[in-house]
Amino acid sequence: MSTYLYRLAKWSIAHRKLVLACWLLLAVGMIVLSGASGGKTNDNFTIPGTESQNAATLLTDKLPSASGGQTQLVFATHGNAKITDASNVASIGATIAKLKTIPGVVAVGDPFQTKMIAPNQQAAIGTVQYRDAAADVSDATLDAVRDAVAPAQNSGVQVEYSGSAYPGWQLKISELPEIVGMIVAFVILLVTFGAFVAAGLPILNAIIGIVVTLMGVTALAAVVDIASASTTVALMLGLSCGIDYALFILSRHRNNLLTGMSVEESVALAAGTSGGSVVFAAITVIIALCGLSVVGIPFLTVMGLTAAAAVFVALLISLTLLPALLGFAGWTVAKFIQSPGRPGHHEAVARTAVERPERTAGAIWARFVVRWRIPVVVVGIALLAVIAVPALDMTLGLPSGSAKPTSDTQRRAYDIVSDSFGPGFNGTLLVLIDNVGNPGQVEPISEALRTLPGVAAVSPGPGSGDLQTIQVIPKSGPNDPATADLVHRIRDNRSAIEGSTGTNILVGGVTASNIDVSAKLSAALPIFLVVVVGLAFILLTFAFRTIFVPIKSIIGFLLSVAAAFGAVVAMFQWGWGEHLFGITPTEIISFLPIIMLAIIFGLSSDYEVFVVSRIKEDFTKNGDARAAIERGTGYSARVVTSAALIMFSIFVAFMITKDPTIKAIGFGFAVGVFLDAFIVRLTLVPAVMAIAGYQFWYHPQWFAKYVPDVDIEGERLEQRLHAEKDAVAT
Repeated sequence: MSTYLYRLAKWSIAHRKLVLACWLLLAVGMIVLSGASGGKTNDNFTIPGTESQNAATLLTDKLPSASGGQTQLVFATHGNAKITDASNVASIGATIAKLKTIPGVVAVGDPFQTKMIAPNQQAAIGTVQYRDAAADVSDATLDAVRDAVAPAQNSGVQVEYSGSAYPGWQLKISELPEIVGMIVAFVILLVTFGAFVAAGLPILNAIIGIVVTLMGVTALAAVVDIASASTTVALMLGLSCGIDYALFILSRHRNNLLTGMSVEESVALAAGTSGGSVVFAAITVIIALCGLSVVGIPFLTVMGLTAAAAVFVALLISLTLLPALLGFAGWTVAKFIQSPGRPGHHEAVARTAVERPERTAGAIWARFVVRWRIPVVVVGIALLAVIAVPALDMTLGLPSGSAKPTSDTQRRAYDIVSDSFGPGFNGTLLVLIDNVGNPGQVEPISEALRTLPGVAAVSPGPGSGDLQTIQVIPKSGPNDPATADLVHRIRDNRSAIEGSTGTNILVGGVTASNIDVSAKLSAALPIFLVVVVGLAFILLTFAFRTIFVPIKSIIGFLLSVAAAFGAVVAMFQWGWGEHLFGITPTEIISFLPIIMLAIIFGLSSDYEVFVVSRIKEDFTKNGDARAAIERGTGYSARVVTSAALIMFSIFVAFMITKDPTIKAIGFGFAVGVFLDAFIVRLTLVPAVMAIAGYQFWYHPQWFAKYVPDVDIEGERLEQRLHAEKDAVAT
């Protein structure tokens, strides 16, 4: 493989104008295509194979007027004022009348007609039902809803919103996280390379890749449902992987230049050696992301494939565009900046890494780890285990209004409803009754539901023809385990509830859907781990020709991800980060663990490949296992440190957003990457390898016979090049 990568890089340098033109043309083409397609992300959410999805489909087929988006209007008064005061009744009535005139609104629930008045008479709940699905309700319609509540607000009534679509429900995407992440990445690269051109090229590389990916995804969104969170994750990984992959190749190239190689030969050799590690690292990440498809939830499948596409583009650009850009840059990547008061410092550091690698900070750290390998392993594992302890208390759920900050209207609506009506009114269950022949068949079902433990109230919902609905109000909130127990109780006692009516019931609604998603994710998690870990095990065994590398990599990943889970639970569920991050303590979003498993597993394998490939390269050349660990870790430490800090900074930058879900994702990724890179890959890995010694690289003869050597470290390539030089010299 190294020979092919070497030839590809040589071709890219020789035809650098063509390569650059092709990538720029592709980027411009994607921009034009995305604009012409009119595609945009949406959050239409389906969970095939679940009862709640079957209920949603039935509702769309037989009662479309009730299947669209919905706004819940919460009216509240304070002090001695009552919702039932004549002036408030009149103002709310005027609001209801205005809401009925809005285009796209098919029904409006008047709280005085539906009897949705709190016992204390200081809160009421109205509803607005839309023709279109929540994601398709236009901004103009929602703006009209906001304007329509003016009569109630002018009379002193507080109006808050919740539901699947309401004014201000869609967060505006900010470019600030990307800008902050790239600025921090540039600073880290500038410190790493000590040269402006060398610091800028990886970022330029990543930006072009992100433009191609995101514009392509936007164009695809015209025909495929793509969630907004998918583009966020793709952006995170596209930026971080694009920069990191370029960093590894560029670092090797700059070292080659400082040994006196020509630009063309240096770039090609860097691609043939470090490029092999980049290929295997990227493939591992892509496998982990594509593995999200086994969950069977479309939005997670799309999220994984979108992010995998971003990583694949980052890989292609690093192997083709980067060599071309390095050809244009020439020796400027080794034109060092002069720091005030420390002239020549950056050049001295770079030359020390090439000429006296044993004197670098990475090499000093590696010698410390190897010398004290047993205490290091004990302390490292103990530290990760302690951080992981909160994960034992992890509670999963999907975000409700209670997870929002108190400044958010959905949170205020949630609190008013909980305080005035009870927590269950925020988690209404919708029971569909199909095959209804006459109204008399509905009442026995209502009575049966009222007698179930955990039910606070039962009321009739909309209906049409042979499909009727019943709204079941639990005594507990939407994320309370008691509510999940009630959903299962209704489903388990389906036959008894239906009785002799001849009807069929289904339990649906947002709350039941969230419960089904959590259950499906929990069931899919073991399958996901087996598939992804199994494929990665085969890939890493193939790359390093020993089973000990993948076994060690997988154990290290489990330690990292457990610690990351523990940190997320402590900060977001226990509330340790309430004031630091401006969040409300709540359950961990149910799809976060499986996303973290995919991302952290992929990225941990990245660092495993980058560190172990340099160790194997040195061991192959010199045959001294312990010395190879010291030198290989020393060679890779600076680059892996920079790469991990860049990923960490990009993930942390996404925590600037107000969305608690994105904050949790960014925090989980950042902690996972930090712990994996510095505690596992740069500390535990060399310590464990030092304990194993030569045995670490053992493989039986039959293994060597049947498993091809892909030459990930470029040993055969370098031997061939040296032989060619010797032949020319003679």
